[in-house]
Amino acid sequence: MHSNSSRSPRRLRSGLGFLAIAASAALVLTGCVQNNEGGAPGGTDAAPVAEVTKSDAASALVPEDIASGGVLKVGTDATYAPNQYAGPDGNPIGWEVELVDAVGAKLGLTVEWSKEGFDQIIPKVDGGTLHMGSSSFSDTVERQASVDFVDFYEAGLQFVRGAEVDPLPAELCGLTIGAQATTTSDDYLMAKSDECVAAGKPAVEILKKDGQDEATNDVVLGNVPYMLADSPIAQNSVKLSEGKVVLEGDIFDAAPYGLVFAKDSQLTEAVKIAMQELMDEGVYTTILENWGVEAGAVTTAVINGVK
Repeated sequence: MHSNSSRSPRRLRSGLGFLAIAASAALVLTGCVQNNEGGAPGGTDAAPVAEVTKSDAASALVPEDIASGGVLKVGTDATYAPNQYAGPDGNPIGWEVELVDAVGAKLGLTVEWSKEGFDQIIPKVDGGTLHMGSSSFSDTVERQASVDFVDFYEAGLQFVRGAEVDPLPAELCGLTIGAQATTTSDDYLMAKSDECVAAGKPAVEILKKDGQDEATNDVVLGNVPYMLADSPIAQNSVKLSEGKVVLEGDIFDAAPYGLVFAKDSQLTEAVKIAMQELMDEGVYTTILENWGVEAGAVTTAVINGVK
């Protein structure tokens, strides 16, 4: 989950590319959307496994300036597999990408993806450059001061450790733990570190990386013994690591992912209706199951669900 503070997008560097290659091989799944209004899904060219039809109720609420252009401009930090990341052709893929493509089909719009640094997405949505943000955003009360959310998924935090590393002890004081900078994982570890220092114990040494994939590679390559990340990302890193890392402990601090909109935009209600129809029709579940992330599924789309 991404915290309230800004952060840079995640990237794999040369020499660390095996996760990206594995992700492409393991996670490029059949596209789940067929836009009957002529839009194309952002996944693969394979035949879709679910058909999405335009929603009269949702499309009627799309602001005229967006509806007349026929395009929904969506910003994403496409480096967060399996949620959203760059496919072999550089275009965003992932389960959240497919879900947003399905929302676009419901609205009768073609989704135009814009790859952005994470900390640039909310300002661009607020400023009108983007219509929507989709990048595993955590819905928070602080963020609701500047943008609105349509909550659609529950994710928590989960630790990962090297397969040959001892399990986490009861307290984190004095440990070295990797995390992506300025995410909720980073926030959690900084708070724990402060608690350690206040108790006269060694601080948590947080090995921060701008990119989640860089943080993941640190633990896979043994540069750091432990990592904390969103539960879908932690589970994906284990899946692709060929036994080099394992999950450590249960999911905790669960919170909703939300799509991001300018405050009081009519588009927010339109997307909520579209998302709810996808849930009710089973398309939502199909997409999540295809990507193996159905554990975080919810049954109701909610606007600004965190209070």
